[in-house]
Amino acid sequence: MNVSPSSLPAGPHAPATEVVNARDNDALQAARLYLCTDARRGRGDFAEFVDAAFAGGVDIIQLRDKAIEAAEELDLLAVLKETAVRHGRLWAVNDRADIAVLSGAPVFHIGQKDLPLAAARTLVNGNAAIGLSSHTTEQVDAALAATAGPSGLDYFCVGPVWATPTKPGRAAVGPELVKYAAKASRQVADPVPWFAIGGIDHGNVREVAEAGARRIVVVRAITEAADPAAAAASLLDALDAAGS
Repeated sequence: MNVSPSSLPAGPHAPATEVVNARDNDALQAARLYLCTDARRGRGDFAEFVDAAFAGGVDIIQLRDKAIEAAEELDLLAVLKETAVRHGRLWAVNDRADIAVLSGAPVFHIGQKDLPLAAARTLVNGNAAIGLSSHTTEQVDAALAATAGPSGLDYFCVGPVWATPTKPGRAAVGPELVKYAAKASRQVADPVPWFAIGGIDHGNVREVAEAGARRIVVVRAITEAADPAAAAASLLDALDAAGS
């Protein structure tokens, strides 16, 4: 079934009453494949796509689309939530704390120039895991120093490893920052999970895994695939092969 804004649930967007506690289970720690996708307006297949991605092994799906309005985003998140619950997986909201609260998102992601972590923690529900982007060694160190306690950070991303059109103007950090994060993480007694991100696809996933990443965030490697489920499974196989 294709999903378009007109076919999604309409009406007032009340705060979600069912909230997954992403900070008190093993789902985030075990997650290896994190997908960011837009609303897929041009294809009209959002529901089918996220279902296939989860079926292929994606652990977390984040809806990230700056071109949609809040009401449409909430409608799409309702679809994403239902699909994630059915597959027993996690889903995420980017940047907008108000959207995260209203949708009941179990994962909320912020950038270095978005809401400060402490402010984000006061706004989202206490069960929501909060993740942060990092682009330098100093930011990696700061993320690793953050505790996953009541007000702390729950995961972070390292990148962009390679240049990507989803982050125009953002300089690539290369595999060296991934190597740094892997080494620094090993030196911390109880590190939070971290993901490599930025331009990762089937052609270079082994390289990023060999640099030390055991978790990755992808976009086009799955969103542009003819078979999203097969693409997800293939990326996981490559991670396994490189980490063995």
